[in-house]
Amino acid sequence: MQEIEEKMAHLIRAVDDLSDTVARQQGEIDVLTRRVQMLMQREATRESEGGAAIFTGSEKPPHY
Repeated sequence: MQEIEEKMAHLIRAVDDLSDTVARQQGEIDVLTRRVQMLMQREATRESEGGAAIFTGSEKPPHY
């Protein structure tokens, strides 16, 4: 019976550790998701304002 209780205690601790890890990772995922959304909105605004110029090899940028 003592062996089963020891194994159960180890399993409970492992589950608690995994739960903490999942919670931390979910927080990181939430932060990264908000950052990606912010960057996508910023880029959409930049494109709608006409600032999305792409220069190819032979073109000179406007500051030359």
